[in-house]
Formats: sequence, C-alpha cells, structure tokens
Amino acid sequence: MIKFGIDRLLSEPELRRELAGKRVALVAHPASVTAGLQHSLDALIATGDINISAAFGPQHGLKGDKQDNMVESDDYTDPVYNIPVFSLYGEVRRPTGQMMSTFDIVLVDLQDLGCRIYTFITTLLYILEEAAAHGKTVWVLDRPNPAGRPIEGLTLREGWESFVGAGPIPMRHGLTLGELGHWFIDHFKLNVDYRVVEMQGYEPNKGQGFGWPSDERIWINPSPNAANLNMARAYAGTVMLEGATLSEGRGTTRPLELFGAPDIDARLVMAEMERLAPKWLRGCKMREVWFEPTFHKHAGSMCHGVHIHAEGGFYNHDDFQPWRLQALAFKAIRRLYPDYQLWRGTEFKYEYTNDVLAIDVINGGSLLREWVDDLAAMPSDLDLSAKADEDSWGEERQRYLLY
Repeated sequence: MIKFGIDRLLSEPELRRELAGKRVALVAHPASVTAGLQHSLDALIATGDINISAAFGPQHGLKGDKQDNMVESDDYTDPVYNIPVFSLYGEVRRPTGQMMSTFDIVLVDLQDLGCRIYTFITTLLYILEEAAAHGKTVWVLDRPNPAGRPIEGLTLREGWESFVGAGPIPMRHGLTLGELGHWFIDHFKLNVDYRVVEMQGYEPNKGQGFGWPSDERIWINPSPNAANLNMARAYAGTVMLEGATLSEGRGTTRPLELFGAPDIDARLVMAEMERLAPKWLRGCKMREVWFEPTFHKHAGSMCHGVHIHAEGGFYNHDDFQPWRLQALAFKAIRRLYPDYQLWRGTEFKYEYTNDVLAIDVINGGSLLREWVDDLAAMPSDLDLSAKADEDSWGEERQRYLLY
C-alpha cells in the first residue's frame, strides 16, 4: 500500500510533533489531496495540532482557477480559514520577505509531472533560495513522478535559465520533487534546513503505472490541462508545441496529447516520421485525428493531426521517448513543407522572456530547433547530442534517488 508524503504526515503523530509551536505554511494546488481526496489544506487544519498560518499557490493557483498559460493569480484571504493565500504566479514568482515572515516551516505538497519545463519545480527552487536567505525550513511532502525514472532530452544550456528552466537538467529528469530538492540544494550550494517526507511503498519501476500507482490512486489534474496519465507521459514532448504554430490541443478535451494544424497532412507526417526514425516511435501508438479547437491556436478551424497514445497495451515504459517523438514530428513537417512557419516568433514572449524564440526557451537552447531546420541533419545527429546529456544526468542523479 502506497502512502504519499501528506498521508504519512497526517497518520504519524511523531512527524507532526516536529511542527508543534511553529507557524506552518502550505504550498499546494488542486492535486494536493489525501488518499481520501480531501485537500491538503483542509486535512492539515483538521488535525487541530498544526498551526497553518499561510498558504501559497503556484502557477494556475491554489485552486487551479486559471485555465491557460501565463495567466496570473492574485493574493487573497481564504474565506473559510481567514489566512493569507499568496500567489507565486502573480506580481511575483518568488516569495517576498513579507510572505516569508508569515511562517517558520513551509510544506510543499505539489504533484509534479517529471518534466523540466513544468513550473512547479522552479517554484520549489525559488522557495529553497528564499528559505536559505531568511532562515526558514522547507519540507517537501513527496509525491510520485508519473513519468517514472526514464531520462530524456537535452540539458538546459548555461544562460538559458528561465521560469521554465530552473537549471542544467534534461527535459525528463526522472526524479520526484523531493529528490529534485536535494539536487537543487547541492547544485546551487544552498544552506537551508530541508527535509523530504518520503513516500512509503513507492515503486517507480513497477507496472502498471511505472511511476504512477494507478491501481491505488486516481488522477487529479495538477494543472488544468494535465487531465490524465497519458498526458503526463507525453508532456515532455508535447510541451514543445507551445513554441510552435501547431495546435497542442488546447481548446479540446485532450490537450498536450495531440498535435495538428489546418494545413498539414497528418498521414504524410506519420509516414515520414516512420521512415526517418522508427525506433523513436516505439512504446506508444499514433492515431490520425481531426479536431477543432474551441479556443487558443487555430480556434474554430478543423485541424488534421496525430494523437499519441502512451497507454493500455500500446505503452512500453522503457521504449517510449516522447521528446524524440515530438522532435521527429517537427522534423517530418520541415522536410515535407520546407517553408512552413513552424515556430512562434519572438513577439510571443513565452514565460515573459524577451527577444528569444519560445521553442528555444522550452528546450533550454537552440540546438533542437537548429536540428529541425537543418534539412541535412538526421535523427542520429540529435540522438548523439541528447544521449551524451542523458548519460551524464543518469550518473549525476544517482545519489539523489530515495526510492
């Protein structure tokens, strides 16, 4: 039986005793729930022996009220508990001194997706940095990495740090949030009181969930467009679509599981992908789809596209490579339509960056885009660069594995 960090804290009085007499803050979102689906804020206050003095919401808010990317949340006072709820995706991205003064210990209870670009890991880094500066304590109530242990993608290059690029890690890092916190502390040389309330019974390499205990815990959206485990598995690839003119399915019921546009032939794209690098397509099933987004890119236009199914009998955990699959889709489109305007321009200020292409911000450098746009470059060229980064990270992260 698996126990997440929040469930251990609630069920083990000796853990809670360490919080006695302290002002405690909580960082949470809609997926911050107990095994019984009670929100962590309600559950912690209900214990009666934890003094919750403040709460923080990351991107999309404590309650997940903001649907799209780059939509900020405001601070407010919780109407039930009369405590301040601070937004870490509003006027500020990192907690201010005034916010830090409201607690002694902060509990971080966030469901992550295991992808560098998912902003909750950057929020954790900023909290650790500010806790080090203000002498505060940070506990991560650990949760599974639904993408499991596989590593994939290029490492973020120096100078490309952003809110979607917290440090030199690959796109799929294969760590839990608690494990990643230990890496942040070592890498950035932070002097901070840090603890992970580890999960019990977590087996990231065990089927059927391979990272997500699907036989024991249901899926709750950690952000509005993270609707299921298939999305979580595909996300390390499909998130790159946010830097492309192709639709990633926002405005449909299956966002970030598919891609398409009104002016591509998805059958030709899939055939070209198969011809170029069939090994990169293993572990899942691609299916031709038609869809009409109700909002966002290509709203109201019929798109021809591809749905990625990393689920059911089609899923092979060891073979699936979502980052390579999506890179290959870009490559196939570039080869089929050499003049296609594939990338969103610099006028699109992705996560508030300036004068850079969103696709480069997402990938932590320009290498992937340059590989796509170079008609002479082959899959083996990208594979060579990525594998060096992946192997290096595999060695580096070894000492941080808790499970």
